[in-house]
Amino acid sequence: MIDNPNLKVIALSEAESLKVHGRTTGSLSPLTLFWTGSGLELNVTGSELWIELEVDYDIFEQWITILINSEPVSRLMLVPGRYWLCVFRGMDKAKAKNVRIVKDVQPMGSDPAACLQIHALKSDGSFLPVEDRPVRIEFIGDSITSGEGAIGARQEEDWIPMLFSAVRSYTYMTAAHLNADYRVVSQSGWGVLCGWDNNPNSSIPRYYEQVCGVLTGERNRALGAFEQNDFDSWQPDIVVVNLGTNDAGAFNSPEWKDEATGKVYKQRLNSDGTYNAEDLKAFEDAVEAFLFKLRKCNKNAHIIWAYGMLGIPMMPAICRAVDSYMGKTGDEKVSVFRLPQTREETLGARMHPGAAAHEEAAKALAERIRELLSQKK
Repeated sequence: MIDNPNLKVIALSEAESLKVHGRTTGSLSPLTLFWTGSGLELNVTGSELWIELEVDYDIFEQWITILINSEPVSRLMLVPGRYWLCVFRGMDKAKAKNVRIVKDVQPMGSDPAACLQIHALKSDGSFLPVEDRPVRIEFIGDSITSGEGAIGARQEEDWIPMLFSAVRSYTYMTAAHLNADYRVVSQSGWGVLCGWDNNPNSSIPRYYEQVCGVLTGERNRALGAFEQNDFDSWQPDIVVVNLGTNDAGAFNSPEWKDEATGKVYKQRLNSDGTYNAEDLKAFEDAVEAFLFKLRKCNKNAHIIWAYGMLGIPMMPAICRAVDSYMGKTGDEKVSVFRLPQTREETLGARMHPGAAAHEEAAKALAERIRELLSQKK
């Protein structure tokens, strides 16, 4: 390989005209990517571009997708270490290229060593401004929102990072339809009140106000994952909440015991298979409380509770909770939206929605968001 003598190294902290996607601590020395869909976007001329990565994990490896001019050109499992990775080479030096480096994998709390950071760039071109898109959207959810099963063969059942995809998810697709910047806060198996296994710690609202509180370990603490998120620095126009699927699953899962306290948690079914009224009310209360928290953090956003890609057993409860919140507050910028049901032909890996199901959801959701945005004008 012939070395390019014109390549110049630029530390991220010294680079101009870069756009960071996803919640971060604000540090570019280096940039830590916590959430799925997070990453770096830049416009650059030149024939070559490299990025300096630092990667670590014990269990769950990191994956990224590289997009050039909005099209995926590479998807990589990253090996541990600190090293340079070539993004492109041999391209027309005079033409500007829009480049996005996107983290495909959600935060992995059960692997405190898992980490993905970007230190520097290396190119023979110039970096041009990246304009903000006219709309900002935050997506909050579970495995569906994390893109689990959106890539891979339908028969795959392993729970591994390879089967997660940020860019084949309805989050990326919805943002693309609307020319929007977006962020994702999501965890597989988690819910509003509890996770699919009745674990009350697997509750997105509990950690929502932190940068990435779903992680664990002293290393992530040192990186700032548990700090309070700076909501003023990035206010969305739309907040999409896609939670409830795992809360429904908890009713059909065994009880969960907290080994530290001995307390047992279980969302119960009645003898006729219906939901226990007390436990269903606990879910509704959790939805309502989360709406209060979302409004506190996102002053002017329209909040859409979008639900239904894997069934709608919690839809009546979600509607009651939203109605209760709106009745108490007079907040009219909240609504419920039913997402298209995943069908046999649109199913992906791990019995989750495939890319086709995500595209159907994205089209429907984007149309709904367009209606809301038009009402604001």
